[in-house]
Amino acid sequence: FFQWLHDCYGMQLDIYAFDAGAIDGAKSYGTTSSARFKQQFPEGFGPLSRQAAKMGTRLGIWCGPDGFGNTPEEAEKRIDMMVGLVKNYNFAMFKMDGVCGQLRHDKLGYFDRMMSEIHKLSPGFILLNHRLQLYEAAKYSTTTLLGGAETYIDVFQTNNMTATHNRAMALSRKGPEDLNRLTEDHGVCLSSCMDYWEDDLVLQAFNRSMILAPEMYGNPWLLRDEEYPYLAYVYNLHRKYRDILVDGMRLPEAQYGPEAVARGNGKTQFLALRNLTWEPVRYKVKLDKEIGLETEKGSVKARLYHPYILDMGDHKYGETIEVEVLPFRAALLKVTTENEKDEVALSGIPYHIINDKAGNVAEVKLLGKQGHTYSVRLTGGADKFRTADIDGRMVKKLLAGKSVKVSFAGKPFALDFHRKLASLTECKVPADAENLYYATCFAADNNALEARSAERAGATKIPEVKAARDAFLNQKLFRDREIWDKNLFDGDTTTAFSVAMRWGDSREGGASCFTLDMKKAQAVDSIVIRTFDEYSLTPLKSFEGLFVDVSKDLKSWKTVSATVGTWMQIDLRGLGEVRYLRFNQCPLRLTEVAGYKDGKALDRTGWRASNLFRNYGPWTSCVATQAWKGEFTLDEIQKNAYLCIAVNGVHGRENAWAALKVDGEYVGCPNRAPSFKSNTWEYTNNNGDRNYTYYVPLTPDMAGKKIEAYVLGLDYSTIPYDVERPTVNKKEYEHRLKNLKPEVWVTSYPLPFESKELKLKRK
Repeated sequence: FFQWLHDCYGMQLDIYAFDAGAIDGAKSYGTTSSARFKQQFPEGFGPLSRQAAKMGTRLGIWCGPDGFGNTPEEAEKRIDMMVGLVKNYNFAMFKMDGVCGQLRHDKLGYFDRMMSEIHKLSPGFILLNHRLQLYEAAKYSTTTLLGGAETYIDVFQTNNMTATHNRAMALSRKGPEDLNRLTEDHGVCLSSCMDYWEDDLVLQAFNRSMILAPEMYGNPWLLRDEEYPYLAYVYNLHRKYRDILVDGMRLPEAQYGPEAVARGNGKTQFLALRNLTWEPVRYKVKLDKEIGLETEKGSVKARLYHPYILDMGDHKYGETIEVEVLPFRAALLKVTTENEKDEVALSGIPYHIINDKAGNVAEVKLLGKQGHTYSVRLTGGADKFRTADIDGRMVKKLLAGKSVKVSFAGKPFALDFHRKLASLTECKVPADAENLYYATCFAADNNALEARSAERAGATKIPEVKAARDAFLNQKLFRDREIWDKNLFDGDTTTAFSVAMRWGDSREGGASCFTLDMKKAQAVDSIVIRTFDEYSLTPLKSFEGLFVDVSKDLKSWKTVSATVGTWMQIDLRGLGEVRYLRFNQCPLRLTEVAGYKDGKALDRTGWRASNLFRNYGPWTSCVATQAWKGEFTLDEIQKNAYLCIAVNGVHGRENAWAALKVDGEYVGCPNRAPSFKSNTWEYTNNNGDRNYTYYVPLTPDMAGKKIEAYVLGLDYSTIPYDVERPTVNKKEYEHRLKNLKPEVWVTSYPLPFESKELKLKRK
């Protein structure tokens, strides 16, 4: 995968570090002679280290600080093994984590000798210290973990404010007070809640810019195909300027926003800015010593590099320019008095570099608003190219230093893509509150966060990406964790979708309903649900009765009865078309769900199920006791648009719920920050008790229709904890609900640009 990024985009990865389980694991130490290691690495690390070396990459590994056993012989074996990783395979880094356990003080001498020998072999060897007490051997630590915090989104990094996406907490992260680069911030998580990952990475690489920057972890192969060029672009840009990104200075927050930092050599400065509010902010940047720019001679060139590249003109030293930072996003600005180093530099239009490092053709994506025309000029690199074309049309004028007109079809939009639509006001609990609640239950899911990322990514056309995804998603452990609803519809009775139990029962209050969405309304004779055994039926029991609700449109429901069993058939004959099915008390484990009509199995493509949402009703303390409503109509819907229903305030965990009615039809919210409860791959996801934001993608057919947005306040008694006070009584809870301030915003991600492709063939 990384070889492909290297060959295709010129992206250089310095270190690839194996995570837990390669040798050491949680609360355990391993060896390279163990059966587990040999099963994972039949030929050892040799082939991998040689493959990595071909693209200039070295290996690293997650491990613990001890493992020296209880005898001198065991200690020597550990030292030989760890030193051998460096001596024989050119390892560059150990990430030592307290998850394995702490270093025993009486083993300090062994640790000291091990690291001393390693440093003789590799003087620049990196030791990441994750929450360890190393005593006198702390001298070998290259870094400490910033705030002791990991960055797994919605597991360890969860929003505490409403926002346009799940990474607002990650974007708000502070660097060390002294901007110490010998710190590690755990990198940018590319496993869960992937939207806006690029803002997270820009701040990690150019704002904090620690010794390992840019650093990412998780599953980057779960990005979309069209996102890989930007991943490479950020890495390549940082690598080009990394020598001058060592020195940084904090900028005044009142003028430049929270945690603003400038890095550079006094001649070229990079400013990494952020906006953690719902409105765009225009920061006034003074082009002088205030941002570290020391050379007063000549003009100052300003160029924005994120969220797109944009020439911001030439200016005199000391002048002030304005830089807009979009809501809950980052911006990266370069100002320089030196000649620019860019392989391709344009003016007059926003653009993205797709590829300017590998191959004989430089590829650029020109970005423009619908119905707008731009005057585009090639301001850098023209002498390197012999041909230029835009969407296949030759444009010789570009190479001659002249401007060309680039137009984007369509009618210009009248309103900004990002804006507030309504403040919701308190209203009577609607008579159809139950339908609104279930609309979001059916729209959302309880899949593992990584499974959601895989579904977001869609199919890939890149063999290396597919191979990496398959290696992760098809591994036995991922399959056996039973954390993806697609296992119910794969025709394989050995796979299952189950209620996660690793960190206790993940269902709120210990109970949940089962929901099934068959994608379209259709006539169904029966639904058959299978599970492994009687235990898997828990909390149900064979031969008991079960009431099942079905609906065509979420409006009207019909109830049928069925008999519980490990092979359970639900008779739906005579009910007309059905799309949705639900029943309370979901079994722990289900292996298959199928539908039949006239003796033939129904196509299950697109079928979806959930198993962690509460059943609506007083017995689960899941009844709307308060409600808020707002109405609006969207005359125009821009590209990639979605609604954000922001529930500002403290409401209790899972006790604020949102949904829409569009011309009377129910539309649920498929995503939320923090994420909906999931059957987790690694660790339980964090739901919090305040400031939820629900997201609904907009489709063109919603334009011109009446949209009603609802927020439901659910029964207070299910709140399991409160971060401010140990208990919450009803009166206090109702007071808090009265102080909720729900709002609805519209925005777009990615930005709603149209695009054209500029190709420049090198001489």
